[in-house]
Amino acid sequence: MVFREQLEQREFELLSPFAAKSARSKGRKEAEEPCSVRTEFQRDRDRIVHSKALRRLMHKTQVFLKPEGDHFRTRLTHTLEVAQIARTIARGLALNEDLTEAIAMGHDLGHTPFGHNGENFLNERHAAGFQHNQQSLRVVEYLERNESGRCMNLTAEVRDGIVNHTGPTKPFTLEGQIVRFSDRIAYINHDIDDAIRGGIIRKEDIPAEYLDVLGQRHSQRISFLVTDLIENSDGKDEINMSERALHYMNLLRTFMFEHVYYNKIVKKDEELDKIRNMIFFLYDYFCKNPEKLPQERKDMIDDWGLEEVVKDQIAGMSDRYAVSMFSEIFVPKGWK
Repeated sequence: MVFREQLEQREFELLSPFAAKSARSKGRKEAEEPCSVRTEFQRDRDRIVHSKALRRLMHKTQVFLKPEGDHFRTRLTHTLEVAQIARTIARGLALNEDLTEAIAMGHDLGHTPFGHNGENFLNERHAAGFQHNQQSLRVVEYLERNESGRCMNLTAEVRDGIVNHTGPTKPFTLEGQIVRFSDRIAYINHDIDDAIRGGIIRKEDIPAEYLDVLGQRHSQRISFLVTDLIENSDGKDEINMSERALHYMNLLRTFMFEHVYYNKIVKKDEELDKIRNMIFFLYDYFCKNPEKLPQERKDMIDDWGLEEVVKDQIAGMSDRYAVSMFSEIFVPKGWK
């Protein structure tokens, strides 16, 4: 049997001096007795994997709104791809894979229904604003609770990596910085795959010079970017790509924004209007009728205020639950 202390010792023996060591974690907000067989970062990963918030990502939009096909990415499959890429990079740099995986699995827990469009509309409606990375942190700190009512109480390293996977501040661990890059590597490349499958773009539409550098196939591009990141970060106290790889990845990202993310075929104005109206109507409805909120949300109103709790309720909805709730509240039902 392998005990936690042995795993912690292996980290000191096998991992890079720059790796975060679970035995030296900055700890949790509330002290806990350590597990006998799992390190602190392994416990964090397990808590995220077993959370309701992660399961809801299965029915949350990545790019395509309510896609008909079975093979289009969702927010959950995006999360899994980020975790796979991030672990490969962490392994190549002898950094802490468990911490990396925990951050990757938790980075999008606070994402709204209907992808970044839902995020933008909720940000527009909620007076205090809305950012999914901040909401992800709120999920793991306050909203996700087990049957005994305890929050996830994750380590400082995981919480920092989650909230700083996007935005102006870099995570303080290299593992968190890996997830920050892995998120972008994953979504740019899998969104190309989905856009081609959906007939939105053709491979021939992508400038040839981008593919000549990054790779012609999905797997080649990911391999190129992952390998470049490992080679340019090896033995350093910061995670970075080469200027060449970063330049072409950003060019490809700009191409995707221009031809896919803002494409009116992918996201028709009338469909976006429907989503905006749905989020606004639901927000206003629960603000006017707080008694209709689930009990666990109502119990939080005194601590956080009604609008904050309503924002939490809407952000936590899956696409299909939001549609179902809107229909139940606002669509007339026939007489039986």
